[in-house]
Formats: sequence, structure tokens, C-alpha cells
Amino acid sequence: MLQENNTVEYGFRRVIITITAITCALLEIVDTTIVNVALNDMRGNLGATLNDVGWVVTAYAIANVIMVPLTSWLSQQFGRKNYFAASIIIFTTASFLCGNATNIWELVAFRFIQGLGGGALLVTSQTIITEAYPPEKRGMAQALYGMGVIVGPTLGPPLGGYIVDNYSWPYIFYINIPIGIIATMLTLNYVASPNYGGKKKASEIDWLGIFLLILAVGSLQYVLEKGQEHDWFSDPLIIVLAITGVGGFYMLIWRELTIDNPVIELRVLKDKNLAVGTIFTFILGFGLYGSTFIIPLFTQSILGWTALDAGLLLVPSSIATGLMMPVVGKLIQRGVPQKYLVAGGFIIFFLYSFWAHGIITPQTGNDDFFWLLMVRGVGLGLLFVPITTLALSTLKGKEIAEGAAFTGMVRQLGGSFGIALISTFISRSTFMYRADLIKNLSPYDPIVQQRLEGSKQMFMSAGSSPDMALQKGYQMFEMSVMRQASLLSYMDVFLYIGIFFLLCAPLVLIVRSAKNKAVSTEGLH
Repeated sequence: MLQENNTVEYGFRRVIITITAITCALLEIVDTTIVNVALNDMRGNLGATLNDVGWVVTAYAIANVIMVPLTSWLSQQFGRKNYFAASIIIFTTASFLCGNATNIWELVAFRFIQGLGGGALLVTSQTIITEAYPPEKRGMAQALYGMGVIVGPTLGPPLGGYIVDNYSWPYIFYINIPIGIIATMLTLNYVASPNYGGKKKASEIDWLGIFLLILAVGSLQYVLEKGQEHDWFSDPLIIVLAITGVGGFYMLIWRELTIDNPVIELRVLKDKNLAVGTIFTFILGFGLYGSTFIIPLFTQSILGWTALDAGLLLVPSSIATGLMMPVVGKLIQRGVPQKYLVAGGFIIFFLYSFWAHGIITPQTGNDDFFWLLMVRGVGLGLLFVPITTLALSTLKGKEIAEGAAFTGMVRQLGGSFGIALISTFISRSTFMYRADLIKNLSPYDPIVQQRLEGSKQMFMSAGSSPDMALQKGYQMFEMSVMRQASLLSYMDVFLYIGIFFLLCAPLVLIVRSAKNKAVSTEGLH
């Protein structure tokens, strides 16, 4: 077995490496969400339809999730420092091209390239930070990395809203350029590139495995991103890609388990802690991205908040998570079993969801959300670092790199599943509740007649004819019913997410304790 490379850094060098890695992780994650608040401006400026502009988000997500599982293998092929620096350069250059795009499909193409560059930043940042710290401090290293991963999704919308409101949408991409240049220079000067071997000749490369990975993951990500928009399996393209994704995964698993030099080493999942940690990582992605998605959606669609206000609402919660990270890192360093922290995080996340189910109304205000979201922040803080360290805790050598890349992909897919499932549930549940509410409303009910007459008089006083005023009154009544139906759907979503997390807590019982508290990073890329 290869001896562990001496990659531990001290003093100023470790500080610089940590800042560089966290900055790159933040760049990638912020760019996942920052464009959401600018889509309307892009649509108007580039003359695109709503469906077309949605590809700005989808293209980045597909490219990103394809590259994450390839990161470990590509690091072996080209050297970690070279691959990481090249990824930053690709990401930064694509950011400049995105800002200069003259039509929607140029922007979509450049976003895809940006996603290819960004795919390496998350997983490689994690391994760079981990290797820079001695074994007894690697729980704290994961905590520092986790601060970037947790804060990033909630930092994007308010930052994007501020830039769009005060400048213009290209600047959400231009802001990456100076940061990317500095990160590239720091990477080339400070980041180590340990030689673990593993470089393959062109004839030894698993080209079929790479093709099957792109086919399977790309198809699945498209289905998750676009399924609700196209009413799922009523669209022939969604059906074809769903079959392609499932078939591609089946062929990929068969291929990677039967060849000597797989591009993704699936045999590493024989480790029980990694297998369970992968499940937990999927759940974490579901909870992190799902809750980051549903809160702004609720505040904007039901409460009528602006995108900037909705984004700012999540910032204190992210700060709470960030403050929890060093605390959790210290607890792990002192020997507190990760599985107990994970169980506590699941239970706290249940309490957050159950609390949200009970307090949301059309009159819920910013103050009502504050402590609720602080509880969410504490729950996520208890989940991220223990899950990350637990998944890798019993792996050795190159297995750790392969496990890190695998869990990175699963976290992204968990977020995509969460958003797709939540948006589909809200859409369908809202129409079911509307149908139930309409059944209980009669045009002969005095209260209904009184409300319609009041609305009619209001519109007539504004200059509408009696017939037009009555029609507008019915429309207002319909909007009121739909709003109530939507509110009931959001209440259900919070309740079901909470129950889901509570049911996941007993899974920690099947986790076995690692012999060493610290995670070895021998062979980690």
C-alpha cells in the first residue's frame, strides 16, 4: 500500500489553503442559486421564453452533477493541483462568457461549461482542506468546509437580488472573475499535488463507463429539473429520458463492477458506514436544498414578498449553521460518536418542520420565521459534519477519495429529488384542495353572496360595469380559494418533511464505530 503523503500544512500556509478551498466551494454553490432571482431580467433582456430561461439553471445543474463523480479519477489523471486550477480557470472564463452572452442559447451553453468547471470545486475543496489538517483536527476541517456548503445556497438569492436591483444581471457572473483569478494564483502557489499514482494510459481508460455515467446522470438530472414543468410522464421526452437514465445506471453499475480499471469504484460501497453515510448524504441534500427552495417559494407566492426579502430571510439561519460547525467539529474531536449527532440533527429538523406546519398563515411575518429558521440552522449544523466524517470514517487509502466523490454526487441528486418532489406535490395537492374547498362553497350561501356583492361594489366604484365587476369579483374569489389551497399544501409539505426526517433517525443504529476518531486521508484526491 502507498504511504500517506505528507500534505499536512501549518500556520500561514494552512490558513491560505483553507481560505482558497472554502472560497472555491462557495463560488460553485452560490452560482447554483444566484441566477434564480435574475431569470426574469435575463428573459426580458435576451428575448427568451420562461421555458427557455429555465435552461440557464438546468444546464449548470446537469454539467455539475456529471462532473462530481469523475473528480477523483480526473485528479489521478492530471494531478490534483493542475486539475483544481484548470477547473477554476474554466469556471472563471465561462463566467465572463455568460455575462457577455447575446442570446439565451449562448448563455445556456456557457452555463453548461461553467458547470463542468464548477463540478470539481466542491469535492476537491473538501479533500484539500481535509489533507491540510492533522488527523486529530480533521473534524474541525470538515466543519470549516461545511460552513461554505451550508451558507452558499442561502447566500445566492439575496446577493443576486442586490446585484440585479442595483446593477444588471451580467454582474452576477462578473463578480466571479476577480475571485477566480485570485483563487487560481493561490492554488498554483500553495495547494499540494500529492502523487498517489493511478494515472492510466488512453487504452486503459474506461471510456464506456464515462459515456454511461454522462448518459445516466445527465438524463436523470434533466428529468428531475424539467419533469414538473412538462407534467412528468405525459411528455414523451421525459419518458424516454427516464428509461435512458434507469437503463444507463443499470449498465453503468454492471460495467463498473466487472472491469479492472473503473472510472467510478462502486466496490467501495461494500463499506457499511459509507453505504449508510451515502443514504444520510442523500437525505441531507433533500433537506438542505428542499428547505432552501420551499421557504422563499412560500414567502413569495403566499405572502407576496420580493425575491430579495425572501432570500434575506434565510441568512440568519445560515449564520446559525455556520456557528454550529466549529462546535460540532470540537464534539467529534473529543470523541462524541457521529451517529448520535446525526440522530439529534434529524430530530431537530423534525421539530423545525412540525413547528413550521403549525405557524404558517397568510399573515405570518418575518419575526415569526426568525426562531423557526434558527432551529433549522442548528439542525443542519448537527447533520453536515457528522454525516461527512461518518461516511468516510472506516475507509482507507484511495477508497476515501472515491467515497468523497460519490457522496458529493449523491448530495446533489438528493437536492434535485427534493426540489422536484416538493414542487410536484405542491402543484398537485393545491388543485386537490381547491376541488375540496369548491365543493363546500355554494352560490346560495349568504356569506358567499355577501363577499361577492362587496367585491362587485368595489369594482363598480372603480369604474367597471356591473357585469364586469361581478366577473372580477368571481376572479378575486377564485384567487382567495387558490391561496387557501396553496397554504394547506405548504402545511402538508412541512409536516411530511418533518415525519420523513424523524423516521430516518433510527438508521443511525446500523452505523458501526470507526476504530480511529480521525479520518485518514491516505489516497484522498
